[in-house]
Amino acid sequence: MTIVTYSERETIEQGEKLGKTLVSGSIVALYGGLGAGKTAFTRGIALGLGILMDITSPTFTIVNEYPGKLPLFHFDMYRLENENELFDIGWDDYISRHGVCVVEWSEKVSKAFPENTIKVTIETHGGNTRRISINY
Repeated sequence: MTIVTYSERETIEQGEKLGKTLVSGSIVALYGGLGAGKTAFTRGIALGLGILMDITSPTFTIVNEYPGKLPLFHFDMYRLENENELFDIGWDDYISRHGVCVVEWSEKVSKAFPENTIKVTIETHGGNTRRISINY
């Protein structure tokens, strides 16, 4: 499925729609360049999960945890070199905690994802226009 959004708000709304469909153990792998809207999309996922907290990029902490009916584990792999470093920070533990894992910069750790991972690619197309492709 491919969607085009024309504002950050619309990108958040598309994330929210996806968030409403997620279940315990869901993994969402986000792909896209710097400034593509990955964190905005994640804000929407959080809203869809009923999480009303301020969602920020975990670039320096690697993972931010947000409690909810289904907890959200928001990862940023920008500073990691490979899958081994992801496992070193407890990836297996996170995916077994019955929450939702959303991973930014997924291209760095793509071999760590199970087959049923939802892949979301966000591309910029000038200004605030984004092309969002969601593959289940």
